[in-house]
Amino acid sequence: MALLFLSGCGGKPSAEAPKPLRPVTAAVVETRDVPVYLDEIGNCTAYETVMFQPQVTGAITAIHFKDGAEVRKDDLLFSIDPRPYQAALDKAKATLEQDRAKAEYDRLQVKRYEELIKTKVIAPQEFDSLRSTAQASQAALLADEALVNTARINLEFCEIRSPIEGRASKRMVDIGNIVTANTTQLLLLQRQDPIYVDFTIPEGALSNVRKYRAKGTLKVEASFADDPSKRREGAFDFLDSGVQQNSGTVRIRAVLENKDRLFWPGQFVNVRLLLDTLKDAMLIPNEALQVGQTGPFVFVVKGDSTVELRKVQPGQRQGEAVVVQEGLKPGETVVVTGQIALAPGTRVQIVSGK
Repeated sequence: MALLFLSGCGGKPSAEAPKPLRPVTAAVVETRDVPVYLDEIGNCTAYETVMFQPQVTGAITAIHFKDGAEVRKDDLLFSIDPRPYQAALDKAKATLEQDRAKAEYDRLQVKRYEELIKTKVIAPQEFDSLRSTAQASQAALLADEALVNTARINLEFCEIRSPIEGRASKRMVDIGNIVTANTTQLLLLQRQDPIYVDFTIPEGALSNVRKYRAKGTLKVEASFADDPSKRREGAFDFLDSGVQQNSGTVRIRAVLENKDRLFWPGQFVNVRLLLDTLKDAMLIPNEALQVGQTGPFVFVVKGDSTVELRKVQPGQRQGEAVVVQEGLKPGETVVVTGQIALAPGTRVQIVSGK
């Protein structure tokens, strides 16, 4: 029996069990057209801004708008007591009529004496004096007409009207306040539709921006950091004439439609400057891209279910995907999750979920 037991122990060893497949999730390299862009932070500014100041001094007698109201062009906003300026206009008109009568009399005198000077009844000096007086009367008449125009303009300044359409701020004076010409601030009015978005780009991106500007492909998208879904496209409007020396940036301005008042002056927004469209770009999920000591790489699943480590050159992110400029081919399969413990040649099983 002992011999039989020893002979049984000396048999051939059993075959080694196969290694289990590593579970991973995967995605196919897709191709589509994607934008080439720059992401920056911008600030909304009003399309037009007016700070109202009176052009005459007086008491506010009426306010014709409500704080925060939408104001149309030529709407009456403030009324200043017009009585002193009406009186000044009436006085200027009376002086004009008085000097007009005197000028007419002096003109007739010169005409009468023109016949007398021919017969030498009067001295030439006396005629010259009359003619000089008539010319002075005409000059006084012109001055009076200017005073009438000035008085009429001052009277018109008693009604302050809006030169633009926009949204009114909180008024800075009340009825009865005495306002001083060109000093007292009355109201800030800002036009919000359309609206400007100001932002900067780094100096190094200037050459690309100028290139695509010449091609006419520049567009701008603005959105909110807390709600990226509220995104609106606008038009490139302005490129500054120089680089800001203290920051090494260049100022850019875009203009956006804003009828629904989605954007507000002074508000900060995320800005995407769209330069061009990259045709048939290869994209993979962001999670598939790994970074090692030699640079970015992905694991590519081959036909025999083994993986290959492939170095790649990534481009810009496109939401939850990233552009791959080199290292992959359309239709190849890359590992998205489960890269831990993977090595070249490891056999994997593609599963759903993580």
